[in-house]
Amino acid sequence: MSAKVLVLNGPNLNMLGTREPQVYGSETLADVEADCRSVGKALGLAVECKQSNWEGQLIDWIHAARGDFDAIVINPGGLTHTSVSLRDALSAYEGPVIEVHISNIHCREAFRHHSYVSAVAVGMICGLGTEGYGLAIRRLATLLKKA
Repeated sequence: MSAKVLVLNGPNLNMLGTREPQVYGSETLADVEADCRSVGKALGLAVECKQSNWEGQLIDWIHAARGDFDAIVINPGGLTHTSVSLRDALSAYEGPVIEVHISNIHCREAFRHHSYVSAVAVGMICGLGTEGYGLAIRRLATLLKKA
């Protein structure tokens, strides 16, 4: 049985392709999800993708991932900088977590420079566009093989 990776996207990421394409690019969320599944399949991983604009829904999915998914890739969107609750849910998750941001949050507004998620993630990828998701899945494949 192959390992399972959950890819979570937070608020406003459903607007990819139309929201600030100069910052986030022209790929849609459907494009990102298809690429994640393709990368996962090539690595022998089952990838499931979910997106919500609601913090509580993301937290519920993280709780449900315990015992069902081997790893999580998360782009928390704006919740990165505000949600202690999301951080705490990820902290309670036993598998590896990689945080992804399409833009380089450190080259943007000062309030985006801090991430509550980074402290509980094994790694963070930012500023590499939507390619960061595939890189995160590749890294998780390596970590899961070592485990």
